[in-house]
Amino acid sequence: MPIGPVARAAVSDAVFAALTDEILSGRLAPDDALPAERELAEAFEVNRHAVREGLKRLQQSGLVAITQGGRTRVLDWRRHAGLDTLVALATSGAVPSAKVVADLVEMRAALGTDAAGLCARRAKPEQLAAVVEAAHAYPETPGATDDLTAIDLVFWTAVVDGADNLAYRLGLNTLVEGIVAIGHEHLAGLLEEYADRARHVALAEAIAAGEEDTARRLAGALLVRHGA
Repeated sequence: MPIGPVARAAVSDAVFAALTDEILSGRLAPDDALPAERELAEAFEVNRHAVREGLKRLQQSGLVAITQGGRTRVLDWRRHAGLDTLVALATSGAVPSAKVVADLVEMRAALGTDAAGLCARRAKPEQLAAVVEAAHAYPETPGATDDLTAIDLVFWTAVVDGADNLAYRLGLNTLVEGIVAIGHEHLAGLLEEYADRARHVALAEAIAAGEEDTARRLAGALLVRHGA
C-alpha cells in the first residue's frame, strides 16, 4: 500500500481520504487488516490522534471494522457503506464514472418523483407556497448556469421538505454533492432541465393543488427525459 506524507492542515481528513481511496480502489480488499495506528502515523507522517480520527470516520462510513485490542479490518463497501460513499466512488475509479452518473440520474428521478407526490399529499400550506414561489423563480430567459443550479436546488429542497421524509432529505444532500463532484455539465440534459421554467411551474401548481398522481407524472417526465 503506497502511503506518503500528507499536508499538516486537516490531517485526519487527509488520512481518511487516502485510506478511503485504498479501500474503494480495491488495493485494500475486504477482510484485509490495516497497519497498526503507529505504523500508519509514521507512514503518513502525522500524529496518532489524526490516524485515530481518520479510522473512526472510516468505521462510521462502513468501510472498516475496529475491534478492541485487535486489528482494524476492511469491510466490503458494497454491503456496509452508506450513501455518503457515493461521492468518493465517483472519483476513486472503483466503479466506472459512467455507471456512477447513470445511477445518480436514476436515483434522482426516483427520489424526485416520489417526493413530488408525497409533497402534494403531506405538505403544509406554507410549504406549498414555498414550492410555488421557488418554481416561479426559474427565469423566463435563463441566465448563468450557476444561477440555474442554485434556483433548482431551492425548488427541489422545497419539494423534499414538503414530502416530510427525512431519508429523502439526506438523500438529496448526497445527490447534490455527487452531481457537484461530477459536474452538472457531464449529466446529459441536466442544464436543459434546469432551464425548463414551464415544466417546473406546472409541477408546482399540481403539488399546490394536492394532485398527487399528476405531480408524480409531471415530476417523472421532467426528471427522466434526459436520463435514459
